[in-house]
Amino acid sequence: MHSRTAQDLLAIITSDEIDVRAVQKAVGAPHSGAVVVFHGVVRNHDEGQDIQSLDYRAHPDAERILAECCRSVSEETGLTVAAIHRIGHLEIGDVALAAAASAAHRREAFDACELLVERIKSTVPIWKRQYFTDGRSEWVGL
Repeated sequence: MHSRTAQDLLAIITSDEIDVRAVQKAVGAPHSGAVVVFHGVVRNHDEGQDIQSLDYRAHPDAERILAECCRSVSEETGLTVAAIHRIGHLEIGDVALAAAASAAHRREAFDACELLVERIKSTVPIWKRQYFTDGRSEWVGL
């Protein structure tokens, strides 16, 4: 296992479009036979309602907490992980979250990436406002 140090982990909250290759590059290494990259993409529906777009807002500590998530998953698995979460206004098809993990073998990389995404979704204080096609909106995760 070849984990990078905590300072080397990529963990970013940004209002810019996510460069999905950046997370892949951040975890790639010569010893890695598997790199798993997850893209959380804005979809056009939620629980039977048609979605037009989303707004993401983050607590001022969100990037620090995202880094803690990456660090803890890296320490628990011994693998290199990375994540970028976007905030601001997103349209259908935009990438809201890119996360990655690398390992010598695919199962370990898949498991670490899933653990990272679940930890981010349950821990990082980012809230989503959904705009429905009928003109209504609602906040999710408050």
